[in-house]
Amino acid sequence: MSEKSYLEALNLAITEEMRHDEGVMIFGEDVGGVKGGVFGVTKGLAEEFGDKRVFNSPLGESEIAGLAVGLGVMGHHAIAEFQFADYILPAVNQIMSEATKMRYKSAGDWISPIVMRTPYGGGVRGGFYHSQSTEKIFAGQPGLRIVTPSTVYDAKGLLKSAIRSEDPVLFYEHKKLYRSIKDDIPDDDYTVPLDKANILKQGDDVTVIAYGVMLQFALKAAEELKDEFSVEVVDLRSLYPIDKETVLEAVRKTGKVLLITEDTKEGSVMNNVSAIIAEEVLFDLDAPIKILAGPDSPSMPYAKDLEDAFLVNQADVTKSIRELAEF
Repeated sequence: MSEKSYLEALNLAITEEMRHDEGVMIFGEDVGGVKGGVFGVTKGLAEEFGDKRVFNSPLGESEIAGLAVGLGVMGHHAIAEFQFADYILPAVNQIMSEATKMRYKSAGDWISPIVMRTPYGGGVRGGFYHSQSTEKIFAGQPGLRIVTPSTVYDAKGLLKSAIRSEDPVLFYEHKKLYRSIKDDIPDDDYTVPLDKANILKQGDDVTVIAYGVMLQFALKAAEELKDEFSVEVVDLRSLYPIDKETVLEAVRKTGKVLLITEDTKEGSVMNNVSAIIAEEVLFDLDAPIKILAGPDSPSMPYAKDLEDAFLVNQADVTKSIRELAEF
């Protein structure tokens, strides 16, 4: 075991997989050379693996995604980095029209074993073009996996699984977590399933389902309220497809569920989770499904006071759990 930050765990996962498989390569804006990406996730990789496997791309997200798809078809496990989740929009056509449909439209003759990494979320004063949650744009696209690690352990294990996957994977990394959380993780090789939610804390009174920074808030709130209520905390992990079995089991157990997302409520991933719960276990509920989310604003603002007003915070989570438990 050794202590790693979320960022270091991601770097370690890529390093180990590139050592294991010469077909793995990584590219994107500022990924190569000494910089190692805008946040430093790929720092040191170009020095070890050279500029044929670790290289910078033009400032063109559509081209980044298209190159990844082409490399996947040719047998490589390509990792494409989009500098911010906000920037992924020009690549939507390549992702949704090509990557997600490659296996289906070729009757399995061609696959697209690629990972598209991108940092998302607010709390770092990134403003309009560096703070958005874009995962809901892609959720619900058969053929595409969407995952996000919310712990250091999963940062390494999920990314290794994504790189080894034969399906295209959108890999969201919350930028607020890069350096804010650390934990001891195994030194040996391990992976985390791409399609499973994870129950991090057992409880009997309220089920809280979250991901990203919101998951960390949920864990802290559960600890804060432990003398009042027993809170079950579920890390959604797989944003698409959703692990229905784990979600429904956790909801049946308590009869009360709080869904938390940093995104706006309308059309969010948690709306999909809510629909599944309402359809499958409505009569097991003892209270209405509650979704805690950002306001329906066009974008996360830059000014600190406005960004703070937009973001769900620790106090919001604690308050919502208490209200639901007392319903």
